[in-house]
This record gives sequence, C-alpha cells and structure tokens, in this order.
Amino acid sequence: MKVYRAQEIIQAEEKINVELNGVSVWIDSVDPEQELAKVHVEDRPADTRVVPVGELQEVQ
Repeated sequence: MKVYRAQEIIQAEEKINVELNGVSVWIDSVDPEQELAKVHVEDRPADTRVVPVGELQEVQ
C-alpha cells in the first residue's frame, strides 16, 4: 500500500478492509515521512504495532 492510500483510508467515511499478513487491522495513524503506520488488530484495540505502510494490503 502507498502512504497516500493509507491516509485516504483513515479519512474514509466507510469501512475499508485492510490486512497485515492476512490479519484484519485498523489503521490508527500514518507517518508519511517515515512511511510507517500505527495499526491495531480489528478486534483487539490494545494490540497495536508500527509497521511499514508497504506491508499493508487493501482487501477488495
């Protein structure tokens, strides 16, 4: 995924499905300069991690 798309997903009105290594996640924030995203597992908000935006995949 590209940084601009991750930022669009954060701002979207509708839910857009995103996965990290096959696990459904929510994007909490994006650092465009470092190309990193803070994400959490969909059903576990406390399970957060910072990952390269390129590792995220939008699920159609």
